[in-house]
Amino acid sequence: MGQVVAIVGRPNVGKSTLFNRLIGERKAIIEDVSGVTRDRIYDYSYWNGKNFTVIDTGGYVQNSGDVFEAAIREQALMAMEEADVILFMVDVMTGITDLDEDIASILRKSKKHVFLVVNKVDSPTRQLMANEFWSLGFENTYFLSSITGTGTGEILDAVTELMPEEDQNSKEEVPKISIIGQPNVGKSSLTNALLGEERNIVTDIAGTTRDSIHTPYDKFGKKFLLIDTAGIRRKARVHENIEFYSVMRAIRALEEADICLLMIDATQGIEAQDLNIFSLAQKRKKGLVILVNKWDLIENKETNTAKEFTEDINRRIAPFTDLPIIFISALDKTRIFKAIDVAMEVYHNRSRRIKTSELNDLLQDAMIKVPPPAHRGKYIKIKYVTQLDLAYPAFVFFCNHPKFIKESYKNYLENQLREKYDFKGVPLTLYFRTK
Repeated sequence: MGQVVAIVGRPNVGKSTLFNRLIGERKAIIEDVSGVTRDRIYDYSYWNGKNFTVIDTGGYVQNSGDVFEAAIREQALMAMEEADVILFMVDVMTGITDLDEDIASILRKSKKHVFLVVNKVDSPTRQLMANEFWSLGFENTYFLSSITGTGTGEILDAVTELMPEEDQNSKEEVPKISIIGQPNVGKSSLTNALLGEERNIVTDIAGTTRDSIHTPYDKFGKKFLLIDTAGIRRKARVHENIEFYSVMRAIRALEEADICLLMIDATQGIEAQDLNIFSLAQKRKKGLVILVNKWDLIENKETNTAKEFTEDINRRIAPFTDLPIIFISALDKTRIFKAIDVAMEVYHNRSRRIKTSELNDLLQDAMIKVPPPAHRGKYIKIKYVTQLDLAYPAFVFFCNHPKFIKESYKNYLENQLREKYDFKGVPLTLYFRTK
């Protein structure tokens, strides 16, 4: 299971620059799924063989005087409860401010791993200035410059050393299904409807870990673990930060699951935040089913048909549109068991293994129908394909010029695989290598 790393700190200390560096991009980050124009505030990173999600908390704070400072403290608390590792960022140029002291006193109570990251340390003079930050009392204190990248390798080494080894080959016997989505979309109602009981709502104390609840489901011949994050009530003071909070919960649930049921509200349609969560699940190679909830509230179904609704969703999530979309009502229990049947099918699709001989027959047929386009007079030959032994479907194609294979041809090969084998609901990973 991937870990969650949160970057916290007051404004203008360089959180977003560090975030871009950790996820390996230097430009202002704009989501690469159509329909999303806002900057991305969470993405995933890979270092030393470990996958983890990085969250830049700064993108969630609305600047308005005292509320602003309260919101930053609130985020530090939430990060303390939700993240596995916290990077607390400060700025060597301003020295220790009152707000830094406040955040430090919150984070010192944390049972989580906290790293103090002193930013903008890019000269011997600043190196000396940075020593004052040891007085904040964090054993793991690192000096770096997020703009030049100096020191980011060391912090990544230290962070990933704390993470457990990822066992890609562990095939869980029991599927883990998680219901994710925005607040008020009906996650609790669906959980309660499936389990046939009202879940206890637990308010827990700040500083205690808030693990999601794993409930074994064993009814109607179906067995799985339902990862329920909805049953934990948010704190009363989280109002300004509800979006940040819901994203933290969604990421936590998504990291733990094999299959994600992404719930969207029929009365709202698919929104930017839904697409953000969708994109993250896709990148983390999770199985996906989209549930359109509150379909019972759409009164004029003649003019607003399921077909049109489906087309709109597919347009927004393209190019990965080979996935089930189910219209449900959690309140009326309409089609909720169909949703589980489909989730189990997607789980089997994700575990699908194809013989190498069959894959190579498919490859030969595909290349006869459409040969790989040449690149500047260089002919491209794909010699061989095999499936990797991972928890999700990944294929390696061995060829003479992997760099010159066009995106359109990669999509063509993926479509050939999807046409022949049922991978509905599952992102496919295609690698191209020299022999």
